[in-house]
Amino acid sequence: MLAKILALSIFIIMFALIISEKFERHFITLGCGLATIVLVFGVSMRSMSAFLETLNVRNIFTVGFWYETASSSESSSGINWATILFLAGMMIMVEGMALAGFFRWLCMTIAKAVHYKVIPIFLTFMVMSFVLAMFIDSITVILFLAAVTVELAQLLKFNPIPMILSEIFCANLGGSATMCGDPPNIIIGTSLGYTFTDFVTNTGLMAILSLVVVVVFFYFCYRKQLSHPAEHADELAAKLSPKSAITNKRAFIISCIIFVCAISMLITHAKTGLTVAFIGVFIALVTLLTAGKSIGTILKRVDYKTLLFFIGLFVVVGGLEQTGILELIAMFIGKISGGNMYLMIAIIIWISAIASAFVDNIPFAATMIPVIKTLSATTGADLSVLAWTLAIGTDIGGSATPIGASANVVGTSIAAREGHPISWKKYCMASVPATIIVILISMVCIYLRYL
Repeated sequence: MLAKILALSIFIIMFALIISEKFERHFITLGCGLATIVLVFGVSMRSMSAFLETLNVRNIFTVGFWYETASSSESSSGINWATILFLAGMMIMVEGMALAGFFRWLCMTIAKAVHYKVIPIFLTFMVMSFVLAMFIDSITVILFLAAVTVELAQLLKFNPIPMILSEIFCANLGGSATMCGDPPNIIIGTSLGYTFTDFVTNTGLMAILSLVVVVVFFYFCYRKQLSHPAEHADELAAKLSPKSAITNKRAFIISCIIFVCAISMLITHAKTGLTVAFIGVFIALVTLLTAGKSIGTILKRVDYKTLLFFIGLFVVVGGLEQTGILELIAMFIGKISGGNMYLMIAIIIWISAIASAFVDNIPFAATMIPVIKTLSATTGADLSVLAWTLAIGTDIGGSATPIGASANVVGTSIAAREGHPISWKKYCMASVPATIIVILISMVCIYLRYL
């Protein structure tokens, strides 16, 4: 009982500190992870096996961690090293692409293709935000997209806030479509053994259907604010040449090839047997080997704080799992729903969405994975259906508020820095209804397709 109380207390303290934003997230999770190891596994449980299972280091040195065989099985207990290595590899690849000017070039090329007209830019940038976020971290997508949007707004004399808000929402929506699009999906995929194709054919279809509705919704919300005539296209072409965005032609070409290879490997990894951990490490090595003198710059720009945040988080969640807390939560949800799949799905998707609107969706997703596994085992519910429900709820729920997802914070920060502050009221007026619409569409899709 003491172990359960300690594990739950540490988890609650961690969540409270993350929400308070008084300390950096990685310090919080690492500190709470250390407290879990000492107080829960050491003082209370006195279990070396619980400690080793949570560290999960032995899994790295198995063949199945790098190459899936018929007998290999992914360990979902403790630190998910596959998620850590995959994220690190993708971060290195993205930094290489950014350094070569890929993202800025893409934005400028699309703006030029629509002749610098505001409404077409608005619509195409939403779709581009969605597509890029399917393969690249949404934070990176918004970081470059918002900056270019502000620059275009200054030249075309329009308010960039509606466009930035729409881009943020579409980036979060695009992230829900694939396994590599959003951190919760990476955790769910690596923990439960789902592939890139599994996500595309399940959450991807829901996301694409929702995108059509969302684009129409934001168009009618903001069309009056964005109906401004553009400057002469020739003048803008001179100011915003896509070629000027490419800082190094050789590096640009190489980064594009690496990006295509990464996507190809992810799409085919179910057939090739290559795990996401192998793909992440391989892409990182190729990026660094072809970076030349830019290796140091790329490595410095990698978000190590996020990786450390994940490691500490997995240890704390491992404490909940080892003490049986997560099993109790699963039993509680199963009891409330009475084994009714319709009610179970509604509970999971709405709790996930509401919680993710106010707290970080990454620790929530990591916490809920063992819960849905237990629910599936005890009630007979289809685990994959519960997984897609959890993924959509956590990914989309974070779009509702300015603090719900990291991309939201980045986008609003860039707007404020450029003299366009976005209040909670202004943010939520369109984002909350859009979030509710997508959750309802997803619920209907899940009910009609799987039940």
